[in-house]
Amino acid sequence: MALETIEIQDKLTETFGENVFHFNQEKDVFSFEVAADKITAVILFLKNDPILRFHFLTDLCGIHYPDNEVDRQFAIVYHLHNWYENKRIKIKAFINGEKPEIKTISNIFLSSNWMERETYDFYGVDFIGHPQLKRILNMDEMISFPMRKEFPMEDGGRTDKDDRFFGRTIDNC
Repeated sequence: MALETIEIQDKLTETFGENVFHFNQEKDVFSFEVAADKITAVILFLKNDPILRFHFLTDLCGIHYPDNEVDRQFAIVYHLHNWYENKRIKIKAFINGEKPEIKTISNIFLSSNWMERETYDFYGVDFIGHPQLKRILNMDEMISFPMRKEFPMEDGGRTDKDDRFFGRTIDNC
């Protein structure tokens, strides 16, 4: 018998109540949100439940939403896969923009070690309990986090660009 999304949702809400919410089917990926302080418990449950069996972490990444309220300015996104049923899920946990931190899942999925380090390197998210959280792609001396949306897209002082060539103004000639 195939694993249905309603079964996943029912098991999660039965176990975690209001800490799991915003369930949504997006093409072949079932997605939902988790309260950030419950992320390790939810992921451990999804992995260890004998029916759900989400044993594979496909991806872990960050997203910056600078216009959101401060407690939802960063999202950590987890993609899990159940190989037995070929079922995929996406989990989002929103965290604080002034002090972005969330518990590590490197003790649940060893593969998350690298993914969490990459997310730290680009977004500055502190994965609490991570065994070796340090930069892996950027220089150690770097003080900023390049994927944060903290800087304007273009330098307004540039004089070497003519907006007409970029389709930004309409020339009435």
